[in-house]
Amino acid sequence: MKLLFPVILLLSGWVSGQGTVPSDFKRIPEILDNTELLYPFIIPDKKYGYWSVFRNNPDPDEAVIYERQMPPYLTINDPAPERGFFQKCMGENCFSYIIACENDRSKYFTDEQQLRSFIGFVDNLPEAILVAATYGFQVDTGNALGSSYKIDDQYILIYVLKPRNDARKESFFVKINRKTGKLEAKSNGNY
Repeated sequence: MKLLFPVILLLSGWVSGQGTVPSDFKRIPEILDNTELLYPFIIPDKKYGYWSVFRNNPDPDEAVIYERQMPPYLTINDPAPERGFFQKCMGENCFSYIIACENDRSKYFTDEQQLRSFIGFVDNLPEAILVAATYGFQVDTGNALGSSYKIDDQYILIYVLKPRNDARKESFFVKINRKTGKLEAKSNGNY
């Protein structure tokens, strides 16, 4: 009996310490948990003649993820880079990259820092999720601690997860400065 009381006390503290999401936060829509569906919402800081997002696939029709402002008479024959952002594996369909037309010249964006630079000012929630993804964070639509947000004039605040090697999920409170894209993260513990 003497041992039971401290154990119950510790367990109740652990359960109550798991964290909750403030009531003024909204749930992230389920469709926004896939990075490939976020590219149409990007509003780049710079004006480009056109830009396209690709995956490294030798089939040109399969390679295009999203195209913005592409003239109908134009085809892109630029080779795929060896690496890109959101690198999942080695080989085909393992990463994404952007080709943009700036002053009639192709410009590649092939890593996470370059993607953040391409986005620039964080205009909306999908851009914020992409910025967070460049740091390894993901949306977990099954839990509010991994899929909630709040937007104000200076920041986009989101609860996201970072997967761990042991199959547990760690919740993070992420604060993204809309003007600079700078990200601050604080762990909320595992769930």
